[in-house]
Amino acid sequence: MKENKSALFLAQAAIIAALYVVLTWIANLFGLASGVIQVRLSEALTILPVFTTAAVPGLFAGCILANLLTGCAPWDVVFGSIATLLGALGTWAIAHSKMPRAAKEWTACLPPIISNVLIVPWVISLVYGASESIPFLMLTVGIGEVISCGILGMFLYLALKPRAKTIFSK
Repeated sequence: MKENKSALFLAQAAIIAALYVVLTWIANLFGLASGVIQVRLSEALTILPVFTTAAVPGLFAGCILANLLTGCAPWDVVFGSIATLLGALGTWAIAHSKMPRAAKEWTACLPPIISNVLIVPWVISLVYGASESIPFLMLTVGIGEVISCGILGMFLYLALKPRAKTIFSK
């Protein structure tokens, strides 16, 4: 039985990683992941640690692969992926906290927004040489993250919530 749980965990993590890569590629294809306000559709998946622990390594691996496949600079691959990992861990921690259920539901999207707002502007500035100020980059990254994690992520959460036990069964 333990082998089945390990296989399920790996399968869920791999599927989430693959979805992250595909959604990142689609966002890049349509120019959503570049420019002043970047909306990575894949960041909506950062809500998934609410439903399964497998989402944490899945999101991290997916972000690494997506950043490599879309031609990001090496430091962006490292620190962008760390931002996603920290956000996923924060979402998982909120989901498993003793907060009231309603508070968990509406704050679970905050860790990826916060981690990306604190890390990604420095990557954009230092790695890519963006001339904008860090506070401006924090604002623009924050807007993109609110759209992808906060709005799209909450739509995803609300769509998956009634089916979560079936989709993420253990």
